[in-house]
Amino acid sequence: MPTVVFIEHSGDRFEVDAPIGKSLMQVALDNGVPGILGDCGGSCSCATCHGYVDERWAAELPEKSETEVFMLEGVPDLRPNSRLCCQIRMKPQLEGIVVHLPQEQV
Repeated sequence: MPTVVFIEHSGDRFEVDAPIGKSLMQVALDNGVPGILGDCGGSCSCATCHGYVDERWAAELPEKSETEVFMLEGVPDLRPNSRLCCQIRMKPQLEGIVVHLPQEQV
């Protein structure tokens, strides 16, 4: 099974199994990763699953939808690699993807 690496703002690292087809948000919630809240349940309406995806994975990610872009406009520390983890579904090409978690989601 592929893995995802979530890294908290403190540097704590969580390497978890990620079933193909499951969103990174759900993978984090299923594994008790702190810093991913998923308040809206993955409907792209709250931005509490915001993360910074390591740049080396950018080419493998789907384009941001209009809704995702709109939701990201409200995060405190928006960066070019900001993504909502509910909008990224695990696929084999994302094996080992690294997602850094923002401090505001402690």
